[in-house]
Amino acid sequence: MNDLDFDTMLGSEPRGRRAARRRRRRTRRGRFLAPLLAFIVLAGIVGGGGYYGYMAIREAMVPDDYSGQGTGEVTLEIENGQSAAEVADELVRLGVVKSARAFSNAIESAGKSASLQPGTYKMRKQMSAADAVAMLDADNKVTDTVLVKEGLRLSKIIEELAKETGRPAKEFQTAAKDLEQLGLPAYAKSLEGYAFPATYEFQPKDTPTDVLGKMVTRFNEAAEKVDLEAGAKKLGYKPNEIVIIASIVQAEAGRHEDMAKIARVIYNRLKLPMRLQMDSTTMYGLNKYGTRATHADTKSTSKYNTYYVDGLPVGPISNPGEDALHAALNPEPGKWLYFAATDPNSNVTEFAETIEEFRELERKLNANS
Repeated sequence: MNDLDFDTMLGSEPRGRRAARRRRRRTRRGRFLAPLLAFIVLAGIVGGGGYYGYMAIREAMVPDDYSGQGTGEVTLEIENGQSAAEVADELVRLGVVKSARAFSNAIESAGKSASLQPGTYKMRKQMSAADAVAMLDADNKVTDTVLVKEGLRLSKIIEELAKETGRPAKEFQTAAKDLEQLGLPAYAKSLEGYAFPATYEFQPKDTPTDVLGKMVTRFNEAAEKVDLEAGAKKLGYKPNEIVIIASIVQAEAGRHEDMAKIARVIYNRLKLPMRLQMDSTTMYGLNKYGTRATHADTKSTSKYNTYYVDGLPVGPISNPGEDALHAALNPEPGKWLYFAATDPNSNVTEFAETIEEFRELERKLNANS
């Protein structure tokens, strides 16, 4: 019996309803046949294409991958903005992973596709994709970590950078002279005073200009934080003069809590006017260290000898940190004109308003020295 005969037997059923019922039967048959046809086609591919057909399907389902943690060592550099797919291709080129698809699957499974950090990483050859993903961690970065302490002179900073990065000091000295390339503010006359003290992580590919430029960038950030230019204008000084004052404060202060008072002594002397007579500036001009100049030292004709020249020295004498910059912009109110580190062992500094009071501080200092 065909559909027409059956419909005739039904007699009174409307044609529209009968047509809808026929469409539903065809849909059910289609749903059953589609997977069956797909299986037949797949079987045909495997059977007809043999080994190559099988391998193509296998690669689509299970991408080639190494097993284990690999051997040897190779470095991978991830550029800023590089995608996970681009990193996968580079890992295949370096022989780290067997297929880009295996790495892409592994990093997606780990949820790290969008969190790859630029830098240089230590990897091994012929690693499983999952192990390769695990090695792209901050702890596995190849970096030179350098601590630049507050108050160091530029010459000492360059020595430290050369030692830690393995680059010749001469390259840093040359780079330090190119002020525009380093991104120094327009008011800076040299790199001294602007190589900001902090802990840095440098990449193996960083040039001396890159390294020093990062330090200047940190200075610019600190200067913006303390509002250096606006603060200098409010005090009636130029920004570079504030940096000079901060460098003296940094060199003279034994403790952070004394910085704002030392800054006040400097401003009070400049206002009188009175020569600064700071041992730290005099010693800098003589390429000596310490904060106790001899009588012979004070006879130097250096532009940094504040026993000899009026006003501020010609430039910064150290590279101050944020606390010293803040103190230079916010001197503590007071009438002090003198100070002395009366107890070198504890770095205690005492302050005086008159020369008589200062002489007493000197006696204390000599007794404790």
